[in-house]
Amino acid sequence: MSDDNPNTSTGRKIALSENTLFGMGNPLLDISAVVDKDFLDKYGLKPNDQILAEDKHKALFEEIVKRSKVEYHAGGSTQNSVKIAQWMIQKPHKVATFFGCIGADQFGEILKKKADEANVDAHYYEQNVEPTGTCAACITGDNRSLVANLAAANCYKKEKHLDLDSNWELVKKATVYYIAGFFLTVSPESVLKVAKHASDNNKIFCMNLSAPFISQFFKEPLMKVMPYVDILFGNETEAATFAKELGFETDDIAEIAKRTQNLPKENTKRPRVVVFTQGKDDTVATVGDRVTMFPVLDIDQNDIVDTNGAGDAFVGGFLSALVQEHALEECIRAGHYAANVIIRRVGCTFPEKPDFH
Repeated sequence: MSDDNPNTSTGRKIALSENTLFGMGNPLLDISAVVDKDFLDKYGLKPNDQILAEDKHKALFEEIVKRSKVEYHAGGSTQNSVKIAQWMIQKPHKVATFFGCIGADQFGEILKKKADEANVDAHYYEQNVEPTGTCAACITGDNRSLVANLAAANCYKKEKHLDLDSNWELVKKATVYYIAGFFLTVSPESVLKVAKHASDNNKIFCMNLSAPFISQFFKEPLMKVMPYVDILFGNETEAATFAKELGFETDDIAEIAKRTQNLPKENTKRPRVVVFTQGKDDTVATVGDRVTMFPVLDIDQNDIVDTNGAGDAFVGGFLSALVQEHALEECIRAGHYAANVIIRRVGCTFPEKPDFH
C-alpha cells in the first residue's frame, strides 16, 4: 500500500490467490438466543455488556442451547474480521487463512462447518482438554449481553501448531497479517513469531488494541510486538487507555495517533499507520506525516440494530482492500462500508453479497 503508486487507486483488481491474508486468534462459537429479564437476573447479567464467563455462568451455556430458536455463528474478534474480509472479496475463496484452538467436540464441528461456509481456510488446533470456546449472546429487545467462555481458545500452543512445517508454510504464503490484541492473552510468542516474519520479509503486519484491559494488563507483550506493527487499529476508548498507559499525557485522539505512529519500529521501509475509529464520529488515521479525519457513512439511528461487530467489521473491510493493494483512503472506505452493513443486523452477520463499488 503506497500513496505514490498511481495504480493503487484506479480500482484495478490485482489477482488474489489463496492464503494471501493470515489471521490468528480466539475462535468462539457465537450462540445467540432471545431471552427474558428473568434469565439475565438468574445469571447476574446486565442487558448491554461484555464479560468473561465465571463458574456461575457454566449452566447458562447449557440452558441457552435448549431454547427454541438458537443461532450459531463462527465468531471471535479476529475470525470475524477475516470472515468479513473474505465476504468483501467474494472470489477466489480461501484468500483468508485462520489459526486458532478448538475442542474436539460438537461445537468445534459446528465452528468448522461455519468457517467452511464463510469460505475461510481455517486450520484449527484441536485438543481434548478444554471444550470449544463459546460466546453466548443473550438478546433482550435491542440489547445483547455477551458472555464469553474462552475455554479451548486459551489452549493454543505455538510448538504444537504454528511451528509445524505445513502450518508455517501457510503463514509464509500470506502478504498481510492480522491478529487482534486479545490473542496476546493466549500466546504472545505466536504473535511475535508471525510479526517478526512479516517485518523481516517487508510484509504488512496489522494489530488491534482490542480492549482497554489489553493495554492495562498485557502492556508488556503488547509493547514487545509494537515495533513490528505496520498498521494499528483501535477505537477511541482503547486509544485513550493506551495513551494513559504509555504516559502520553494527552486525550486528543489525533495526537495519540501521531505519538503511536512515532513509537520505535523495526521495518523502516514502511511508516506505521494508525487507525482509530470513533463510532459515529470521524475515523482518525495517520496519512504520511499528517493525521486525517475520515467521516463515516451516514445512518439513521433507527436502522442500527447492533453495534457489537462494528469494530471487527471495519477491520475486515479495511483488510479486503489492503490485500488488493488499494490506497489507505480506499481501505478506510471499505472498512466504513462493512461496519455500516454489520450494524444493521444482529450479530456479526452479513447478506450474501456486498454492494460495494
